[in-house]
Amino acid sequence: MDKPKAYLLWFEQLERKDVDIVGGKSSSLGEMTSKTDVPVPYGFATTAYAYRYFIKATGLEEKMRSLLASLTDVEDNEQLSTVCGQLRAAIMEQEMPQDLQDAIRKAYGELAAKVGEAQPYVAVRSSATAEDLPDASFAGQQDTYLNVQGADSVIAKVKECYASCFTDRAVYYREKQGYDHLSLALSAVVQMMVFSKAAGVMFTVNVANGDDKNIMIEGAWGLGEYVVGGIVTPDTYIVSKEDMKILSATVNEQDVMLVRKKGGDTEEMPVPEADRKRQTLTNQQILELAGYAKKIEAHYGCYMDMEWGIDERDGKIWILQARPETVWSRRNKEKKAEEKMEEQDAKSAKVLVKGLPASPGMGYGKVHVIKDPSDIDEFKDGEILVTEMTAPDWVPAMKKAQAIVTDSGGMTCHASIVSRELGIPCIVGTKSRGTAATSLLHTGDEITVDASNGVVFAGNLQVKKAAAAAAPQTQIVAQETFPVTGTKIYMNLGDPALAEKYSSLPCDGIGLMREEFIWTTYIHEHPLYLIKSGHPEKVVDALADGFRKVCAAMAPRPVTLRFSDFKSSEYRDLKGGEEFEPHEPSALLGWRGASRYYDPKYTAAFRLEIAAVRKVREEYGLKNLNVMIPFCRTVDEARKVVEIMAEEGLHRGPDFKVWLMAEIPANIILADQFNQFVDGYSIGSNDLTMLTLGCDRDNDVISHLFDERNLAVKRAIRHLIEVAHKDGKTVSLCGQAASVYPEFAAFLVQSGIDSMSVNPDAVKFTRKMVAQVEQRLILDKLTGRGRNLHEEELAW
Repeated sequence: MDKPKAYLLWFEQLERKDVDIVGGKSSSLGEMTSKTDVPVPYGFATTAYAYRYFIKATGLEEKMRSLLASLTDVEDNEQLSTVCGQLRAAIMEQEMPQDLQDAIRKAYGELAAKVGEAQPYVAVRSSATAEDLPDASFAGQQDTYLNVQGADSVIAKVKECYASCFTDRAVYYREKQGYDHLSLALSAVVQMMVFSKAAGVMFTVNVANGDDKNIMIEGAWGLGEYVVGGIVTPDTYIVSKEDMKILSATVNEQDVMLVRKKGGDTEEMPVPEADRKRQTLTNQQILELAGYAKKIEAHYGCYMDMEWGIDERDGKIWILQARPETVWSRRNKEKKAEEKMEEQDAKSAKVLVKGLPASPGMGYGKVHVIKDPSDIDEFKDGEILVTEMTAPDWVPAMKKAQAIVTDSGGMTCHASIVSRELGIPCIVGTKSRGTAATSLLHTGDEITVDASNGVVFAGNLQVKKAAAAAAPQTQIVAQETFPVTGTKIYMNLGDPALAEKYSSLPCDGIGLMREEFIWTTYIHEHPLYLIKSGHPEKVVDALADGFRKVCAAMAPRPVTLRFSDFKSSEYRDLKGGEEFEPHEPSALLGWRGASRYYDPKYTAAFRLEIAAVRKVREEYGLKNLNVMIPFCRTVDEARKVVEIMAEEGLHRGPDFKVWLMAEIPANIILADQFNQFVDGYSIGSNDLTMLTLGCDRDNDVISHLFDERNLAVKRAIRHLIEVAHKDGKTVSLCGQAASVYPEFAAFLVQSGIDSMSVNPDAVKFTRKMVAQVEQRLILDKLTGRGRNLHEEELAW
């Protein structure tokens, strides 16, 4: 079944990775139901898709957007209350679409049949799609409805859950945390009601002091909402995880409790006199709850926050929900990391393997060796990826990594380029430096990756605490400033999610936006497969959304998108790709780039890319988006591609530029002819060097021959600049060479290059370095005392 497009899902169909579909609470209930033997009241959950369908089908989206725009100050309680009240009223005024009502009514009937009750009582709980995540808790921000009976009542309560997405506290919290109100969605959990005679919460860490050796249980008479809401002071029990002994029991007097009414709903009642000072739980119940807590923590692998109830009908204990605990998990993780750092002695560090320092930085964590691409999904956040070599479809896993270490590859291989762009420490080519990382490192090993120097150490060497402690309490920090340069400094970017983060860097725009990231991270399917299956809009919408994020973050600075440049072997890895892709002996020099765009077998897919560009420029109004044609072998190919773009409504003009990726010697030699079809060039120094020297850039056996500073490459670059400038065309260079080799950057400036596009980590350094070169040229011109350059430096 298509889970993301379902109106509702049963618990056994859900697991914790479905948080985007049903939110944290629902996915966690499904995870416990489907993956553990912990007792969970049975039920189903409406989906985020159902919520968004309700909002769109009723025409609420624009009204909500308008109301939210009127909320200018969340600290103004009156304004906040007024706007939130209007939002909730707008939702409640709308009737739920009939097909969604029918789906909920049918599921309630099926639930009744499964539990053997004609009209079962259920609890309807809210579960936001960003709720209960380890790094951001939305717990308690939406409402819960208890003791609900009948399908019509359930439908009404689901709608009330939707409205509770805009309570004052929920909107205030999201605003302060920087979450987009309209990007969130809400799932409603509908589960069998536990007739709780006692209920409460428990944690696998003592929330009072952070002690994770014990389990902390809080309990009170009646339903658990009074414990969660802080209305009563519950009993507190501490249980040792190691030997499951009750270490302490603190009994507090309780006067009131929340109970269910027989006809539905709940009411407050006084606690019977005999129970007010009596321990809420028996020792046997305490230990049973602690046992469930240990199982849940072991399954999730982190501190957990749980709610429980004991049914008055049979005394059975139920786990009502579970979510990662957010406060002490973060604090204790930081504390343990610091303590571990202190235990390490950097001088006695053991070197495990060495390689090429492809992306600078240092990362510490547990190794996860992946030798088979089919195992990528097993990779977890914060691990260190160790593998033979990465490929484009590995990007989602790479983004989770603390660091990356590969057996093969050079400074321009996929792992190197992507890691630099993502800012992830990376070492490549360990096999060429003695020992392959995959043969020496094992999953679970704790290592430190010093990617600035290409060395992997055993243990954790990130000893920063002592240096931080030695720093003065108060420091005067001078604001960092950056010079204006005549040579524009652009930035390379692939992942749209990083655009906002990097938008504050002192760059003049995006010189190279790689489209491939969006395919491997967000689309996953071959474009021709999506066309065949009737979903071409998925390509257009996903690409346009990615382009939009980058253009909006960088505006008004220009963004240059490079059209897709997957090789056939990489396209084949996308879902459905096997049907459409040939098996080529050398995919690197095969059916890629411009050669695909006009090919009858592929042109329909290329036209979807053009449609996405038009959507961003015309529907979203982001005119700062330009395009670049990659791997264009002949002048005739350039003509055909530009003509297809024109057919689809993309015309070169004052506010829309078409660039050519200059990476094939033919682009240089025939630049005077290519000029008529493009507005400028971006030199792909990696491929240009490879094809000029006949040197496979991914082959570490001959990597010592690969050097962008080779005189043949420099002469080609200077020739392109001269020929392009004669016809008023601009020339840029994208790649790390300009930031790695200062003398190469100097050569580019002296040759009159218009711009350079570098990875985010090199923007500041490159701008300052270019400014120095430009100043030196001015001084040399003024004084006439500049040094004489050798032929290699002049490159002509």
